[in-house]
Amino acid sequence: MATAFEKHGALSVRGTQLTDKDGQPFQLKGPSTLGIVWYPEYINQAAFETIRNWGGNLIRLAMYTAEDGGYLTDGDQDYLKGLLDTGVKAATELGMYVIIDWHILSDGNPQTNKEEAKKFFAEMTEKYAGYDNVLYEICNEPNGEGVDWATVKAYAEEVIPVIRKKAPKAVIIIGTPNWSQDVDHAADDPVAGEQLMYAVHYYAATHKQYLRDKVSYAMDKGLPVFISEYSNCDASGNGDLDEEEARKWAEFADERCMSYAQWNLANRDETSSMVKVPCTKTSGWEDDDLTETGLWMKKRLGGEI
Repeated sequence: MATAFEKHGALSVRGTQLTDKDGQPFQLKGPSTLGIVWYPEYINQAAFETIRNWGGNLIRLAMYTAEDGGYLTDGDQDYLKGLLDTGVKAATELGMYVIIDWHILSDGNPQTNKEEAKKFFAEMTEKYAGYDNVLYEICNEPNGEGVDWATVKAYAEEVIPVIRKKAPKAVIIIGTPNWSQDVDHAADDPVAGEQLMYAVHYYAATHKQYLRDKVSYAMDKGLPVFISEYSNCDASGNGDLDEEEARKWAEFADERCMSYAQWNLANRDETSSMVKVPCTKTSGWEDDDLTETGLWMKKRLGGEI
């Protein structure tokens, strides 16, 4: 059976849609890892193959920048880049797509570490220049006082040309202010260029119709939006699940053929993790190994939701 990449090839952005090699709308779907430094055991080909068997075609690799063990704090950069390489090559071998995610969080202003980001993406695109299945997410969740769209846009306008030197046709995902919620601001003043998409992140128990309205506004203005992180709990990554809102979001995304990455592929003791805490399996999970969040992902990838 042909893999997703064999069927769909290098992706393009046309209007508001991600499209495949034949120009047909195409939906990427799968999980995001938690910080790869904290849960490296899930970065393996068998884990990704399990996701593929469920119907997934995407893995998002979250490279935290400023948290404990982060790329720019006390993390071993060579080790972290090695984990990324393992993930990219495993996804590639399986014919899946993969996002290399510069996971800004506590360092909320992307300008803070802009020069490091430019060095990182120069190295990544040099290494993966021939990988048409790789997408680049340049700032996970811009946030904090004064971090408005003008700030993020200026950052993007410096980082994108670095990527374009070696990956002129790669799809690039740009985070938006307010923890990647203000896609409406980006729609009013988008970054010039092609093959660009804009991140929206939602947590269904917190982000409801008002955020879907922002996405509708943005897409109605022609902005291509990518759900590069979501879960069904609250915005902390924990708390109760809101299945009613989760279904509304799923229907909303599927009607618009929006791609998505569900947070998170790990067994952390929080609602958003997909694998139960006692489970030590790093692939081949059965239903009893999965949390409610993990079961939702499996069902959604399989077309049951």
